[in-house]
Amino acid sequence: MNPLRREPSGFEAFDMLATMVAVVRSDGECLFANAAFENVMRLSRRAVERSNLYDWFVDAGRLSDTVTGVARNAYSSSRFDALLRRSNLPQELPLPVHVIVSQMDNCEDQVLIELIENAQQTRQDREERTLDQVQATKELTRNLAHEIKNPLGGIRGAAQLLALELAPTAMGPELAEYTEVIIHEVDRLQSLVDRLLAPHRHAPVVGDVNIHEICERVRQLTLVEHPRGLTIKRDYDISLPDFRGDREQLIQAVLNIVQNAAQALQPRIVEADPREPACITLRTRVARQVTIGKQRWRLALELHVEDNGPGVPVEIRDRIFYPLVSGRDGGSGLGLTLAQTIAQQHQGMLDCESEPGRTDFRLTLPLP
Repeated sequence: MNPLRREPSGFEAFDMLATMVAVVRSDGECLFANAAFENVMRLSRRAVERSNLYDWFVDAGRLSDTVTGVARNAYSSSRFDALLRRSNLPQELPLPVHVIVSQMDNCEDQVLIELIENAQQTRQDREERTLDQVQATKELTRNLAHEIKNPLGGIRGAAQLLALELAPTAMGPELAEYTEVIIHEVDRLQSLVDRLLAPHRHAPVVGDVNIHEICERVRQLTLVEHPRGLTIKRDYDISLPDFRGDREQLIQAVLNIVQNAAQALQPRIVEADPREPACITLRTRVARQVTIGKQRWRLALELHVEDNGPGVPVEIRDRIFYPLVSGRDGGSGLGLTLAQTIAQQHQGMLDCESEPGRTDFRLTLPLP
C-alpha cells in the first residue's frame, strides 16, 4: 500500500488550490487540511489533521469566536489578519496570514477556513526571478569558463618551456621561482574552471535514489570533518518514496549546502559552548501540488538544511546562488551555485530563508 495515499474525504478538490485551506469543527478540531496547508506547516497531513487548529495561532481567541459564530449561523463569513505558527521552534517568526472563515453547505458543525499568506505573491515572484537569473548566470558562466580554459593551457605550456630554457643558464635557479608561480596560479585557475563546468562535463547517471541515504552519507562526511562541537539532527519523513536521479550529483549538492552551513557555524564549533551548541538540522517532508518554475507537480520532496548560525549577510542575500559570491573570506562562491545547477538538472529548485539565528536552505525535487 502506498503510504502517501489517503482515504477519500470529499475535500480533495481543495488540494488544487495554492492557498491554505482547512475544514474544522467549532471546537477547532481539524478534519481536513489541503496540500498547501501541509507544505506551509512543514508537517505531514496526518499530523495536522490530528491537531487543534487553534493551537497553531499566536492569538487564537478571535479565530475561536469567529468559527463559533459562523458555525452557529450568526453570520455567513468573516475575515481578519492573524499570525500563524509554522513550527514549535522559538526562533522562527510567525507567518502573517489573512484568514477567511466561511460556512459549508450540508456540513453540520463544520467550517471552512482559508489562509492567505500576506507574502505569498512576493515569494512566488522571487522564486520565478531567481530561476530566470540562475539560468542566465549558468549560461554565462559556462561560456566564460570555456573561453578561459583554452588560453590557460597555452600559458601553462609556455611557462614549462620557459623553465626548461632557463634551467641551463646562470639565472635559471633564480628565475625558476617565477615560472613555478605562473604554473601554480594557472593550475589554481584551471581547478576553478573545472568546478564551474563540473555539472556539465558528464551525462547524469540516473537510478533509484533515496533522499535519506543521501542525507546520511552527507551527515557522515560532515561529522568526520567536524567530530567535535557540531550536532547534526535528523527529522525525516520516512514515507517519502524513492525517485529517479543522479545519486552522486545529489550527494554533492546536499554536501555543498551542509558544508556551507558548517562554515557559517565555524566560530561556534570552535567555541564548543554546550549552552549554545552549533546545530544543523536535516528535515525531509512531502509537498503536494507544488509549482517549480512554471511547472506544477502533484508530489515533491522538500529537504530543509537548517542551521542556527548568524544568517546570510543582508548585502548578498539576493545573490547567494550567483557564482563567485561568498559571505566568508577565502570562499570560492561556487558551492551553492553548483547545488542550484544540480537541483535544476533534476527539475527542482534550491531557495533560502535567512535571519540572524536561523538559516534554512530548502531543496525541492519533484516525485513521480
